[in-house]
Amino acid sequence: MTGEAIAGPDGRLRCPWGLSTPDYVTYHDEEWGRPVRGDDALFERLCLEAFQSGLSWITILRRREGFRRAFADFEIASVAEFGEADRERLLLDEGIIRNRAKVDATLANAKVLAEWAPGELDALIWSYAPDPAARPAPLTTADVPAVTPESTALSKALKKRGLRFIGPTTAYALMQACGLVDDHLKDCVARGV
Repeated sequence: MTGEAIAGPDGRLRCPWGLSTPDYVTYHDEEWGRPVRGDDALFERLCLEAFQSGLSWITILRRREGFRRAFADFEIASVAEFGEADRERLLLDEGIIRNRAKVDATLANAKVLAEWAPGELDALIWSYAPDPAARPAPLTTADVPAVTPESTALSKALKKRGLRFIGPTTAYALMQACGLVDDHLKDCVARGV
């Protein structure tokens, strides 16, 4: 059977994708699937998942520090104040993905979120976390969905509130990365951590 948890150099079983590069091993073991709380932290993940759309996650992961520098550590209030000069600076910044639509969405989303009450983004996103008891642990990567009813509903809710560049697949990637779901394989060392 393909897509099962496999042993890494340390002998511990991991999701197959988590062993493809040293960067992935660290991200898989220490971050992916762990609960992320707080508006700014979730804004960062939302932005990075949007920038990842159409690209490999490793591309974003390796540029994450560049993104943090470019986008004021993803402080919503700070990014909401960015103007046209900042936009032009971002489109020339080789430390990030210089996609005009994604940059514009990030800036527009920050302006929308700056109007929300503190904790509102956190509460909204986490309200779409499914019941973990209703989700069996995936045995192989083929058992991990790309979209779920919850991610579709979250995407619609965020779009209804004015956010851009957050489709159901991006919403599900956000849910996985931020621990709303635990999609580590059943035999993976990081499952349930």
